Amino acid sequence: MATLEVRRIPFEFGDDVPFVWNPRNVAFSTFMNVVSVYAVAFEQMIVAAVREAIPLIADDDVAQEAKDFLRQEAQHSACHRRHLKSLVCHYPGLQQTFDDVIASFEEITDTKPLNYRLAYIADLEATFTPFFKLLLDNEDVLFRTGDDRVSSLLLWHFVEEVEHRSSALVIYDAVVHDDWYRVRVLPSIARHLLAAARIVADGMNEHVPFAERGMNAHDIKPALSMRTALLSRIPGLKPATVPVQPALGEVPWRQKITSGVRVLLSQTPFHNPEKEPLPAFAEIWFERYRRGDDVAHWYGGLAARSGTT
Repeated sequence: MATLEVRRIPFEFGDDVPFVWNPRNVAFSTFMNVVSVYAVAFEQMIVAAVREAIPLIADDDVAQEAKDFLRQEAQHSACHRRHLKSLVCHYPGLQQTFDDVIASFEEITDTKPLNYRLAYIADLEATFTPFFKLLLDNEDVLFRTGDDRVSSLLLWHFVEEVEHRSSALVIYDAVVHDDWYRVRVLPSIARHLLAAARIVADGMNEHVPFAERGMNAHDIKPALSMRTALLSRIPGLKPATVPVQPALGEVPWRQKITSGVRVLLSQTPFHNPEKEPLPAFAEIWFERYRRGDDVAHWYGGLAARSGTT
């Protein structure tokens, strides 16, 4: 069983946090803004499902891990809400978009059985360690050049996802007892995730002026991003949207392929998250937290410690 620590980080976001919080990478900024929306909606669903599951768990150690897991997830949701609140200050119409995405996940909570919801959580959480390892292994190009408040929020969230990488599957196994069920419902889960992504992208396109978002929010989807980039290279053809650097354009292809393969393998019925390779950055983050560093301002705190500006 994993030993999880509930960390309450004092993240604060004023009304000056820009939509494109990393101007060096417009697409990654938009992608991570979408992650903030998903974090609130998905983790709200996690808390409801795990609370329902805990009385059904016979093993005391698993039940304790479930309690700590939902406490971590509740913290993630609360802190991402602060980020979203700062965006709504600039773009009030986004509130309806956020509410619509939350409602789509609440519908899953209200209409789907517990087994389905635990499978949803286990399937999605299984993808996080290989994908977030990719991001954390490249934190210097993806996060370092962005707004320190947003970067620090995301770094904290992703290292804690790595920390509790096995929890969702442990809870699922303790309640569902069917290794193949989560594979069978995966297509349904994928459809819901794509539908929620359309809600977010439509809302961002509608409520954030193009001059301030710099791209069609739908183009964060890999297939559409690739299509736009290809069309922009064909003489005489004008793509429907202005091409931008892909969100992970600076990440080496070998790493992206490795991550993609591991994400696919994470959906197999006998996947074991404990055997996943971990990002070295995670232990660096945990050590700085244990030391008492200001992890709410990750790069600013690092600069202060080194005497740089």
